[in-house]
Amino acid sequence: MRRSSIAHLALQGLLLLTPFACPHLVAAADGASEHAQLALLVRQLDLADRLADQAAAVASESNARYHFDYARLRNDMRRVRTGIHDYLTPARAQPRDPVDLVCTYRDERSGDGNTQ
Repeated sequence: MRRSSIAHLALQGLLLLTPFACPHLVAAADGASEHAQLALLVRQLDLADRLADQAAAVASESNARYHFDYARLRNDMRRVRTGIHDYLTPARAQPRDPVDLVCTYRDERSGDGNTQ
């Protein structure tokens, strides 16, 4: 076997064993990846918030009986954003929010625009 092949196999073996030998390094990398993914999620929530504002402006011109409840959606997105922020910068070990999300966004209105 050639010397470079043996060195290449040894390097591959070392790379395969590194996660088991140094789990804290892998955990740190996973934590950084999770942090980046959650930060991306917050940016996407910000975009969804802007899109919801635009959709609400268009919907306000409609005379339909059923309307999407944008206020509930904004409140829920704000709570999710706050939960992610609290996780990324915790004030204590395990942030908890015992209140459930509303998750019902259909708003039935009578013909005169009043909510029933």
